[in-house]
Amino acid sequence: MDYNQTLHYLFTRLPMFQRIGAAAYKADLTQTIAICNKLGHPEKKFKSIHVAGTNGKGSVSHLIASILQEQGYRVGLYTSPHMKDFRERIKINGRKIPEKEVIDFVGNNQVAFKNLEPSFFEYTFGMAVKHFADENVDVAVMETGMGGRLDSTNVVDSVISIITNIGYDHMQFLGDTLSKIAAEKAGIIKYKIPVVIGQTQEETSKVFVKAAQKSSSEIYFADQNFKILEQAKPDDAYDHPLKMILQHIQTGRKIDLNCPLNGNYQVKNLITVLQSVEIIKTLGFKISQPSIQKGTKNVIKNTGLMGRWQVIARKPLTICDAAHNADGMKEVINQISRINFDKLHFVLGVVNDKNIEGLLQIMPANAMYYFCKADIPRGLDANQLKDLASKYGLKGLAHHSVQEALISARNNSKDDDLIFITGSTFVVAEVV
Repeated sequence: MDYNQTLHYLFTRLPMFQRIGAAAYKADLTQTIAICNKLGHPEKKFKSIHVAGTNGKGSVSHLIASILQEQGYRVGLYTSPHMKDFRERIKINGRKIPEKEVIDFVGNNQVAFKNLEPSFFEYTFGMAVKHFADENVDVAVMETGMGGRLDSTNVVDSVISIITNIGYDHMQFLGDTLSKIAAEKAGIIKYKIPVVIGQTQEETSKVFVKAAQKSSSEIYFADQNFKILEQAKPDDAYDHPLKMILQHIQTGRKIDLNCPLNGNYQVKNLITVLQSVEIIKTLGFKISQPSIQKGTKNVIKNTGLMGRWQVIARKPLTICDAAHNADGMKEVINQISRINFDKLHFVLGVVNDKNIEGLLQIMPANAMYYFCKADIPRGLDANQLKDLASKYGLKGLAHHSVQEALISARNNSKDDDLIFITGSTFVVAEVV
């Protein structure tokens, strides 16, 4: 098989949660463990930094990887989903896994894995850990796909567990309360392995404390240990880097950061990153303050991160963000409210297994909507989305594709307007 044939096999022959949803979900680690066994347990041959959470885990993973890379470490980075290229999921020091290695991995393991009937994520995880082991990475940053306890990534040998925050997402799999969702995410906490929690939340903190105590693990709440001392970014700035001085509350130590990820919600992620780096430094990793600053400043260049408050045009101002649940969207809407513009246009598409009504009820009614469906089976039909949205006073038209919706938004906009593309990673992936 050539590369395109290999991708076709991965995308069509293997159940892929991002495309088809619940049918691809497996509530155990049996196949993952079997895959690792057949591969000779590559997941045990390098150190891992394990990152979970409802929102922010992708940004946190990329920032930590960039910081370690600036320090001179050989850093694997495993994330999902991808935006444009499957190989974005598996990188070493920002370089995507070569096409040949993707072809060879699939070709070499088709027969061996056939009876296992792995999902797309299980198969991809096996590819990632094999690549990282073969390339002798010093450490790999491993982002969970969903949850934590039963996520394929939970078989890695982690040196630290990081949980960014807890919100309502994937409730049909993880539970219908924040405490139940937290318990699933807390499944990544391992015996005597330190854990960092990004945000203190009343319903979830006690879940994490209990899980850490049970595992004899030290637990650190990032937002209790770091605070913003100064922030230079104007409230209404839409593309200025985040410039801030953060302070360690107990020691008074300060660090100034310049981050190209423009979303104001990244402040919370940066606090999580700083706390995590503090702990990682105690585990034998040398990380200097200049490496933290350079890693933050160069995160896009070093890792290729896309789709986070990304400006793709200026007249009219056009921004995309992969917010896809109510908590993430609240952050986005709050920042939009601080931008100066005339009229607001939303290109909006969602997947069909999310809490869609919970998201729609917080969307601003004073905007024009261009409803669309990303080119995946799991996407919600644009007309259905339009009908649901009308219940919350959201007005607009349904379109056949993301691109058609964006063209329509541009045709109806003036230079002083704002077009915002959001609702799903897959919608954003079609415009970046």
